[in-house]
Amino acid sequence: MNNIINKHKIHLILIIFLAAILRFYRLDSVPPSLYWDEASLGYNAYSIATSLKDEHGEFLPLARFIAFGDYKPPGYIYAAAIAVRLFGLNELAVRLPSVLAGIAIVYLVYLTILEIAKEKKKALLAALFTAFSPWALHLSRGAFEANLAAAFNLAGIYFFAKARKTGYFYLPSVIFFCLSFYTFNANRIIAPLMLLSLSLIYLKELLKNRSWYALAVAAGLIMLLPSTGFLKARESRLRMEEVSIFTNPQPVESSNERIALAGSGPAARLIHNRRWLFAADYLKHYFDNFSGKFLFTHGDANPRIHIQGMGELYYFDLAPVVIGLYLAAKYLRGYNLLFLAWLFIVPLPAAVARETPHALRIVSAMPVFHWLSASGLLFIIQELRKKTADFFIPLAAAVALLFILNTALYLHNYHLHFATKWSGEWQYGYKEMVKYVLERQNEYDNIFVTQSLGRPYIYFAFYQPFETEEFLMKKTAVRDWFGFYNVTALGKIKFDLEKSTSSPGKTLLVVPDGDLPAGFNMLKTINNLSGRPAFIIAEKL
Repeated sequence: MNNIINKHKIHLILIIFLAAILRFYRLDSVPPSLYWDEASLGYNAYSIATSLKDEHGEFLPLARFIAFGDYKPPGYIYAAAIAVRLFGLNELAVRLPSVLAGIAIVYLVYLTILEIAKEKKKALLAALFTAFSPWALHLSRGAFEANLAAAFNLAGIYFFAKARKTGYFYLPSVIFFCLSFYTFNANRIIAPLMLLSLSLIYLKELLKNRSWYALAVAAGLIMLLPSTGFLKARESRLRMEEVSIFTNPQPVESSNERIALAGSGPAARLIHNRRWLFAADYLKHYFDNFSGKFLFTHGDANPRIHIQGMGELYYFDLAPVVIGLYLAAKYLRGYNLLFLAWLFIVPLPAAVARETPHALRIVSAMPVFHWLSASGLLFIIQELRKKTADFFIPLAAAVALLFILNTALYLHNYHLHFATKWSGEWQYGYKEMVKYVLERQNEYDNIFVTQSLGRPYIYFAFYQPFETEEFLMKKTAVRDWFGFYNVTALGKIKFDLEKSTSSPGKTLLVVPDGDLPAGFNMLKTINNLSGRPAFIIAEKL
């Protein structure tokens, strides 16, 4: 018995060790650079770590960080501030919270399934699938707030499950759900719905420990108090309004057109009501997140958050996930009900967005798919052992080989092709350009840098790096109609090219490929990893 337990622990340690290697290996070069949200998270973390203020000079914001005017949740920035304080402002420190969250998710998948289902083999297999998962791996290697929120969400579920027997675990459960709430926008809806579902599913056990539950809920409400003012303000809705299907005028126009064609009577207004169109759009977007194309063959269409041409899961997972889902639906009780409720809840906020399916917004559901895959595979193995005993070993070897080949293909594409092909999606070239400009800034009277490739100011703030007070003093910014901040200058470095050709004195100019105006001499071309020019640097004497 002890030998079995020891083997089990060794297997778990090995899985976590492999998960850590896969998440840290070549992290300095893949992904190839920081994209602008990572740079924003990093600089605000640096600003907090050094001055206790954000880039806008606000002291320890609790509800949100203004950042670009997109009002980022504070969770990731505070986690990164610890890493920046320890290791300095660099790419690794910015991504470290997500990397550690990715490793923690592997362990938490094991703990949660073991606690809820009491099945060691299933827990171990699900942890193995999570360790090698393309979905989990990809999002663990970038500074993605959603990945950290998914770890907090999973910890909340795990501790709630433990609280069934020991009531004081309700307290860390609610705390982790609140941390999830404060880390990613979608989890502001996911976290309370998950807590409500767990409370209903385990109501009998909850009532036995209701004093601990009440204390935990009270603590959670206190934690949420700083967010109430922000959630009531227009700023909290800016990001939602930008991406929401409900701000799309097309369904309203279609509804009005159909009502007019049908005679504009009461029946026409009922049948062609815009709400039916919005509801249909919402349901389509919701079920997009469960499409086979998204899960198994193509994945997320955004090359920044997924390797193109592969699913969020492996081909290998297809049959096990389908069988696991069938078994969970067939025996709809206990922990099966919990996992299916979990799977149902997570895409609810994601379905509001125009861009679906979306790997980031539903990553909190990712552990459920690996649980389904583990359940389905164990069932397949059990049936094969019963019905094809003579061929079981070759069939098991074939299944293992398929898993290895799928994993090897993903790792090959990720480490050998992804960075080269999609470096532009990660704003590759900014670091090199910024360092070139900063090294020579004292040689020029004017410096003009294009904004056509994103928000250049945040890269100058990051790679300088500017102390908070210096940044605030040198920054010139305007706010657009949507509420986003556009930094137009940092001291002599201007991010508006309008006066670049007419300014007197020695001028340094940074433009994208093909935009070099007359009178400027090229100094340097910075290419992305595929060989295409990202920036052209020129001067006018």
